[in-house]
Amino acid sequence: MCGTAPRPATGPGAAPRLLDALAAADGDGIVLDLAGIEGAYEALRRELPGVAVRFAMKACPVDEVLGRLAERGCGVDAASPHEVEQALRAGVPVDRMHYGNTVKSDRNIADAHRLGITDFATDSLEDLAAIARHAPGARVFCRLATTGEGALWGLSNKYGCAPADAVAILDKARELGLTPAGLSVHVGSQQMTADAWSGACDLIADVLTALSARGISLDHVNLGGGLPALGYRDTHGRPLDPPMDKIFAVIREGMARLGRIPGHRLGFVIEPGRHLIADHGAIRAHVSRLAARRRPDGEPQHWLYLSCGKFNGLYEMDQLQYRLVFPTHHGAASVPAVVAGPTCDSDDAFSHRHGLVAVPEELASGDPVWVLSSGAYATSYMTRGFNGFGPLACTFTDGADE
Repeated sequence: MCGTAPRPATGPGAAPRLLDALAAADGDGIVLDLAGIEGAYEALRRELPGVAVRFAMKACPVDEVLGRLAERGCGVDAASPHEVEQALRAGVPVDRMHYGNTVKSDRNIADAHRLGITDFATDSLEDLAAIARHAPGARVFCRLATTGEGALWGLSNKYGCAPADAVAILDKARELGLTPAGLSVHVGSQQMTADAWSGACDLIADVLTALSARGISLDHVNLGGGLPALGYRDTHGRPLDPPMDKIFAVIREGMARLGRIPGHRLGFVIEPGRHLIADHGAIRAHVSRLAARRRPDGEPQHWLYLSCGKFNGLYEMDQLQYRLVFPTHHGAASVPAVVAGPTCDSDDAFSHRHGLVAVPEELASGDPVWVLSSGAYATSYMTRGFNGFGPLACTFTDGADE
């Protein structure tokens, strides 16, 4: 236990109650700050008043998180019938859910429809025909492809269609007895630019205008996910600094512009995931070993092996660095090291070339390590036990800070 350790300066997202929970932990696990998540949701509602928030539950499919957000009026973006079932059990009303995955089998569609889902994403005529067969009378919204430029994960290859195809798909939906209800986009996960949303709104505007000319009236636009977390570092260890004020201003302006296009009466939806979760979760891990090794070229290099890594909590370590805190060595002399997880997979490490992290040179096996801003995708990406290293236990903190 390290409950007597002083609280280090940790930057954004490190609420005192979260640090206290980490300090009180006597074993590895992930701690989620429910009050912090709730606060992030309320802050988003203030920035985007009137917008329906549908939490991308893949970012943190934890009942306590879903339940807390549902209590505040948040809905869910579900990607499978199993996610729909979990959200229902956690208290999310079905009328605050949609099926946001354009990749789905006939059985997926039928099962979701049986559970009460009425709104389905689509991006192809083949998927549309399956929805018409297995969810007759459903509402559909068509996902437009974006470039993903400016995001850590562009998400531009697998999903979405061209504007002309979106017009054809929604026209066909009407013919098949479905309701052409909306358009959606996703500008890429951890999107770092405001221009991405501006470009997406331009794309949506063109399609709305074309649909109006065909007598098709939509009732909503789904601006998707992509809102960034604040506490990450890039692969060089530099803090990421997303321009949140500008991003929200551009989204508000874009919604106002789209709302003026004749022929539609639009509401707006947004699907945050990591923006609500990442900075309000942290992992308590421990040091396996700090070792001095030589690279193939003969140069010395320190490696810090942690008890968790890519396969049990830190899956996104190939694209970013998580902030590390060493509570029992605060202020100690440090050495640059590659940080790696415990498995024998060579991908289980921060970038070998650029991702050196300053770590205390006196670290010993068993010393605690806090991995901050690790709330997003930590629980959903964990394996059942790759190499015998099991998934992390999940605990919660709540209530006001001191």
